[in-house]
Amino acid sequence: MAERSFHKEVQDLKIGAGEEFRGEGILAVTKALLQSGISYVGGYQGAPISHLMDVLADAEEILSDLGIHFEASASEASAAAMLAASVNYPLRGAVTWKSTVGTNVASDALASVASSGVMGGCLIVIGEDYGEGSSIMQERSHAFAMKSQIWLLDPRPNLTSIVDMVEKGFELSEASNTPVMLELRIRACHVHGQFTAKDNKRPDFTLRQAMENPVRDYDRVVLPPSNFKHEIEKVEQRWPAAVKFIKDNKLNEFLGGHKGHQGIIVQGGLYNTLMRALKIVGLADIYGNTDVPVYCLNVTYPMIDDEVAGFCVDKKSVLIVEEGQPEYLEQNINTILRRRDIGTKIYGKNVLPMAGEYTGQVIADGLRKFFKKPAAKTPASLSAADQSVLVETVPARPVGFCTGCPERPIFTAMKLVQRKLGDIHVSCDIGCHLFSILPPFNIGNTTMGYGLGWSGASAFNTKSDKRTISSMGDGGFWHNGLTSGVGNAVFNKNDNVLVIVDNGYSAATGGQDILSSRAFNKTKTTNNPISRAIAGLGIKWQRSVNTYDLGAMTKTLTEALTTPEKGPKVILAQSECMLNRERREKPIRNKMIKGGKRIVRSRFGVDPDTCTGDHACIRLSGCPSLSIIDNPDPLREDPVAHVNNDGVGCGVCGEVTHAAVLCPSFYRADLIYNPNVWDKFRAGFRGKVIGFLQARADKKRARHSFGEV
Repeated sequence: MAERSFHKEVQDLKIGAGEEFRGEGILAVTKALLQSGISYVGGYQGAPISHLMDVLADAEEILSDLGIHFEASASEASAAAMLAASVNYPLRGAVTWKSTVGTNVASDALASVASSGVMGGCLIVIGEDYGEGSSIMQERSHAFAMKSQIWLLDPRPNLTSIVDMVEKGFELSEASNTPVMLELRIRACHVHGQFTAKDNKRPDFTLRQAMENPVRDYDRVVLPPSNFKHEIEKVEQRWPAAVKFIKDNKLNEFLGGHKGHQGIIVQGGLYNTLMRALKIVGLADIYGNTDVPVYCLNVTYPMIDDEVAGFCVDKKSVLIVEEGQPEYLEQNINTILRRRDIGTKIYGKNVLPMAGEYTGQVIADGLRKFFKKPAAKTPASLSAADQSVLVETVPARPVGFCTGCPERPIFTAMKLVQRKLGDIHVSCDIGCHLFSILPPFNIGNTTMGYGLGWSGASAFNTKSDKRTISSMGDGGFWHNGLTSGVGNAVFNKNDNVLVIVDNGYSAATGGQDILSSRAFNKTKTTNNPISRAIAGLGIKWQRSVNTYDLGAMTKTLTEALTTPEKGPKVILAQSECMLNRERREKPIRNKMIKGGKRIVRSRFGVDPDTCTGDHACIRLSGCPSLSIIDNPDPLREDPVAHVNNDGVGCGVCGEVTHAAVLCPSFYRADLIYNPNVWDKFRAGFRGKVIGFLQARADKKRARHSFGEV
């Protein structure tokens, strides 16, 4: 099951011309695709566009009714390769994935389709995962657009601009026979607003027509001598056509005031943040009105030389607001101006940071330097001293596993195994399991990419008294790990260990179905076990373990690391994502309770009178439901462990303490909703017995308090 269902929201995709569409950015993108007459759409999930894939999946029936083929691609490379359909046929198509890691995976196919050129419009919706909320290396899509000559759109983050850029993106692609990227930062994906809708369009040319009337054109194949022609086409035909279309359709915007000796050039996606910063420094009102001339680049590549020169020619200085590094726009603008002998002084990375997300406060600081305005303390801006105090006062909070996460006991087991066998080199992979690299586990040496966990340790396939451990999720396994990890290990007679975290779906990206998903999917083939796939590749030593069985997990890891048997070893660590499980089961459970059904839920707690304050449960688990409270015994200073109400009853915390050091302080309590007669009798009887024993204990304690024998 997906992390979020859009079954209700996708019905709004059916509205027609003149009606007002209200919703989230990703829904607006989907509506724009339908209004553009696409023939096919595909992609691979990943923040910040995972929900776009979820929307497309939930809208598959609507897509099908319009004659649109939707593909949940096996990887970003698979998605990019779909664009080949538009090379020889006037088919409009769109694909989506997380950048820049996804773009790296798709690079072969993207470079090829950019070389071939396209007849039908091609749009690549990129989730630009840059900044403080990112989970990947900090790079930009701009470099890839420049490298392969793919036009890059960066629309202002409001629904009207985003929808316009989707529709114009297809037209730009067709006008210049070039694929187009549209990058959306996380705020743009989830911004809410409204726009005036148009009718959905069926494709003018269908996939069936293309299949029944195949076209072969060697000039479009990326092989000599065609590939040499492609480069000349890019420079002499496609680029000028793109520049003309962008100018004629005014895709870039001149906003703010129209006079003055200072101006700002900003990436479209940063426009809202710039307006907030201008408000902070007193140069804009709350509605974004400003007298400062602003050149908003909804197209950041290619740069339109005439527009840049025209904006700068009457200004003494211009500030470039360009997030990330290197400063591609700043270099390009300087080149344009110097070639035309325009003396405007360009400011950019000399007043704004070279790297890091451009938040409102960061841009405001840069604006003060540019406009030479003194710093003013405002409610939205913390001084350096205040920030220093904040850092010292508030402890760092590294991300971690969710409450009840089935992956936590895997790394608890690794910690216990390392106590016996010594430190082990652990090669990590992309996914929730990567949180093991942070406290309290501190397990993991490197991570090289999605599905590359085992490959990341392949250099250590040599004779040694120890073996390495690699991790990989089921999503990463099907994405890249099957061949690059497992196949590579079998072929090279690897003697190390791989742990595949099998949640039953791609949990880290939001619960999307994959080949090994357990659930039935009416449009996809599921229930293809990983165990059969790796056996087919030649893995003979494999074990399946329920991750919540900490004892079995520890025993299996120890066996894999110490067995005299040679060859690659795979442990399938299986359990469902607790977050998705709770999302699915909680509404059902609440409905049953409301309907009078008898329901039993297990909860765990710590007896404060028994807890010694050792806290092994916290050091070896790190579950958010575990905390500490003051010791109720005035003679003991150490705080005691405590399980708060967030606990889901997985029992790992109690099992951890028993696996580490025998701890009697944990207890299990069964909460019974709508109890029957026997439940009530048993609870009453137990209450009386406990009350009787408690009264005796209190009486005895009282006698001792007064010195009685």
